[in-house]
Amino acid sequence: NSEWEDPIQLKEEGNKYFQANDYEKAVQSYTQAIKLNKDKALQAVLYRNRAACFLKKEEYAKAASDASRAIDINASDIKALYRRSQALEKLGKLDQAFKDAQKCATIEPRNKNFQETLRRLGANIQDKLRIQFSTDSRVQKMFEILLDENSEKEKREKAANNLIVLGREEAGAERIFQNNGVSLLLQLIETKNADLILAAVRTLSGMCTGHKARATAILHYLGIDNICMWMSVDNEEISLAVCNLLQTITDCLLGQGKEEHHGKEEAVVLDTKKDLRMITMRLLDMLVSKEVSGQGRDRLRLLNKNIPRKDLKDHDNSRTIFVIDNGLKKILKVVGQIPEMPDSLPLTENTQLTASVLLNKLYDDLRCDPERDNYRVICEEYIKSKIDPQDMDKTLHAIQMVSGVLQGPFDLGNKLLGMKGVMEMMVALCGSEREIDQLVAVEALIHASTKLSRATFIISNGVTLLKEIYKKTKNEKIKIRKLVLAPEIEMRMFFFSRWLCNTSIDARTRKWAVEGLAYLTLDADVKDDFVEDELALQAMFELAKTSDKTILYSVASALVNCTNSYDTKELVPELVQLAKFSKQHVPEEHPKDKKDFVVKRVKRLLKAGVVSALACMVKADSAILTDQSKELIARVFLALCEDPKDRGTIVAQGGGKALIPLAVEGTEVGKIKASHALAKIAAISNPDMAFPGERVYEVVRPLVSLLNTERDGLQNYEALLGLTNFSGRSDKLRMKIVKERALPDIENYMFENHDQLRQAATECMCNLVVNKEVQERFVADGNDRLKLVVLLCGEDDEKVQVAAAGALAMLTAAQKKLCSKMTEVTTQWLEILQRLCLHDNMKVQHRGLVIAFNLISADKELAKKLVESELLEILTYIGKQEDDPKKQHVINVARDCLTRCMDYGLIKPLSQA
Repeated sequence: NSEWEDPIQLKEEGNKYFQANDYEKAVQSYTQAIKLNKDKALQAVLYRNRAACFLKKEEYAKAASDASRAIDINASDIKALYRRSQALEKLGKLDQAFKDAQKCATIEPRNKNFQETLRRLGANIQDKLRIQFSTDSRVQKMFEILLDENSEKEKREKAANNLIVLGREEAGAERIFQNNGVSLLLQLIETKNADLILAAVRTLSGMCTGHKARATAILHYLGIDNICMWMSVDNEEISLAVCNLLQTITDCLLGQGKEEHHGKEEAVVLDTKKDLRMITMRLLDMLVSKEVSGQGRDRLRLLNKNIPRKDLKDHDNSRTIFVIDNGLKKILKVVGQIPEMPDSLPLTENTQLTASVLLNKLYDDLRCDPERDNYRVICEEYIKSKIDPQDMDKTLHAIQMVSGVLQGPFDLGNKLLGMKGVMEMMVALCGSEREIDQLVAVEALIHASTKLSRATFIISNGVTLLKEIYKKTKNEKIKIRKLVLAPEIEMRMFFFSRWLCNTSIDARTRKWAVEGLAYLTLDADVKDDFVEDELALQAMFELAKTSDKTILYSVASALVNCTNSYDTKELVPELVQLAKFSKQHVPEEHPKDKKDFVVKRVKRLLKAGVVSALACMVKADSAILTDQSKELIARVFLALCEDPKDRGTIVAQGGGKALIPLAVEGTEVGKIKASHALAKIAAISNPDMAFPGERVYEVVRPLVSLLNTERDGLQNYEALLGLTNFSGRSDKLRMKIVKERALPDIENYMFENHDQLRQAATECMCNLVVNKEVQERFVADGNDRLKLVVLLCGEDDEKVQVAAAGALAMLTAAQKKLCSKMTEVTTQWLEILQRLCLHDNMKVQHRGLVIAFNLISADKELAKKLVESELLEILTYIGKQEDDPKKQHVINVARDCLTRCMDYGLIKPLSQA
């Protein structure tokens, strides 16, 4: 196109876009013109204009740069100078902005705008200097108090808190940084005083947040070795604070976290990859260092969070490959530790599980089979190197490693079980006299059998081993693990319940008891016995408050089993007959899995306080509460909400609040189940009580998500009831429902063949039409909304008629346009209106008469149409009736209609007739 070759045309086009506020397109036009243009004077104009666009787009660094280019061509270009002044002011460079404004005022001394800008900038510079000066002196004063050992404790605490707050503000962080603050903070850390160390580390975290250059400088100044050393201390609070500092620095290096401040252009290009690798290497070294405390080793979580890709669409998994090549053996060493052995690395009860999770995340982050094969080979070689029939202790570590992998990438663990020598060693360990050998072997067998469908290897080899050990061992810890796989269910149930209740048994063993119950409660007899055992239930709920992922999952699984809220396959009767005919075994439902038993169990659980326990589980950290656990909890909640009588109790114990996060995030099935439970509560509860304050607005989206043809009829129906209840509460709630795009779905259900769905949708619409925006949608041209409501008034279903006539009465009262529109949407309108006014149900009749009154009041021509029809007789018949308190409201509306017709002069009063 020739005009694309002409810079002047392009400039004109850019100006048009600028005037139309389309700054993006304006920039494109000016940029194209700049590339093609050879004329210097025009070039200055183009840069100046593009600077104006960047100012509007709040890209101040680019605006300043373009204005400078225009000024380079013409030093007294007043527009360019003023634009650069504006951009520099936004970038916080007030003194430079002031100089540009001064030049503008010199060139045009009479321009009031320039004078005003100069005055404002002058005042701002004074303020900034004053604040800077006072901040600098405050910073120095704080450090003096903190570093002086003789300062009073209260003064020190106050100074420490002030420093942390200052570090979180951009200006304050910059002042601390400029005033030699990092070196002073390092001195605070070296005092060995826990409070001062915490204050210093938290201040540094604030200073690093969202500022790549400062974070990099601080990382290099402190040194990664120092940071890792502080993280390794045996003090949970300090270790966690240093971990947060390293996370903040990592976020900056990865370009995550807060956005950089507008226009702060980095003076140096930072090599973040090198720094990230250095941090990763040091964290991997920490894993296997004896000097590192258990808490320090738990900072493994930094690897869990930062190494695998956040989004699998991103093809770059180089961080994961780097960790596998340089650190997989180190992670395996951690999962292979045996805490009971004297040479074990210091661990907490979560360390090994966190390491297994990391193994799983790394494995999931691999993109192809060669990468997965490499991972497997490293594991196999490392485990092989540990198996030594002559050295049982070394072999123990190998079996423990297999256990650890089974808790991470299970399929890989299953392959490792099949390695030559592994099973033989398990057999040898099971037959050993040492209890620790038996303990490790049994745990490995149990982890191998958790996913029974995939645990092909174990099912054929493991059970006989366990029976052997069970006869031999005296140790409770081993017995309990053995029982998970023992055949005599009642015996196991008895032991597990006792172990759960016995707080003197160590936490790890009680954890096994919960896992055992999760597995056992698949049996209907066990479920029934378990829910009767109040003490065992309470002990399980108490245990669920711990921060252990496996326990949460196990408790949730046991509750799903007790409430039968798992998915069941529908048995096709014909196939059952066929199976019987061919003498195949047909699995029959256990009598205790029938509905009345399930209902009894639900009541027992509610009485035992299951809702409070679930609410507590939902609050757990996202690292502990996995999506699978959330789904299980949502299933339990849905089962608990089945009986409307119980829903009040569930709300009172915090169930409504707990369901919201479950409906918003998790697996698809989990979100649907939680949304359905919310719908059950919303359908019959007072929303202000069930979801107080702003919370009620968060419930709307989950309810709307159930208005989907893929959901079943009951979910649709209960969601509609919930929305009907909400839409009757307030206009703010009605607006929220409209904003969540629920209207088209609600209208679809008004067409539904199913009577109850059609009725629920119409009642919901009846409440929504009070809202102005909904009314406007009815007024708009090109839709059949009004026609649908009019036709629904003619339905045979009374409840639908009540709702539809109610909606029509409100619409015609609120919008006069709809009165005339109603007569145009269908030829049956008059017949339907007459039927409403003659209806036996007084509610329907009253609404019909109100519609007639609205039509008569709206327009004389309309009133004339109605008077000329049979409606006049109907109105006269009703209006002439004697007063009757039961139906006085109906008679009064008919009389109002007649009075209005007389006012128009369409009919004469009786005396004149």
